[in-house]
Amino acid sequence: MVRDDLLPGGTKARIFRSLMEASPATEFVYAGPAFGAAQVALAAVAYQMCRQATLFVPARKTRTRYTIEAESYGARIIEVRPGYLSNVRCRAEAWAAERGAMMVPFGGGCRTEAITEAAQSLPIEPDEVWCAGGSGTLARALKVAWPEAQLHVVRVGRELPHIQGATVHETGHPFERAVKPDAPFPTHPNYEAKAWEIMQGAQPSGQRLFWNVYG
Repeated sequence: MVRDDLLPGGTKARIFRSLMEASPATEFVYAGPAFGAAQVALAAVAYQMCRQATLFVPARKTRTRYTIEAESYGARIIEVRPGYLSNVRCRAEAWAAERGAMMVPFGGGCRTEAITEAAQSLPIEPDEVWCAGGSGTLARALKVAWPEAQLHVVRVGRELPHIQGATVHETGHPFERAVKPDAPFPTHPNYEAKAWEIMQGAQPSGQRLFWNVYG
């Protein structure tokens, strides 16, 4: 397994660092779900690189631990009501345009090279690769890293673009519902925990690799 839960901000921090290094912007704006770990990744990298992260999230009676953690890194939090994602994104895009800030694509966009390079640096050639899929960014990167492996993606959000050669599994749970499978490492209960749960119920066809995103 890959333990990116040990990396501050998790897997998406790899993408956001690459994005910030390539941009002259001083403020980075992101819109995402309240339970998403990407908000923590963007905030952590912005803190490390002395940039400003501005996060638009659905308004809730009580903030999630992920939004609280992102704020602890210095992120500006803007809660949006009504909190459906299209409205949250619209508000974020307007903010970015008004301030000349960089609007970060959902999931980090197409900058998958950092994840692919991290995967290819591992001294293994798995037969199966399993991961959770929200935006599909991680899955695309892993497919490039191990093109011959069977890629299994467990869809955890409402949107998942087509990924050539991937087998997509449904969780049977809405994103907001947390699950707590028996895993030997911490998993995000709304995200990769669902992928771990599905993988445990599938018959392996060889050496498996599970990519733990956040924890």
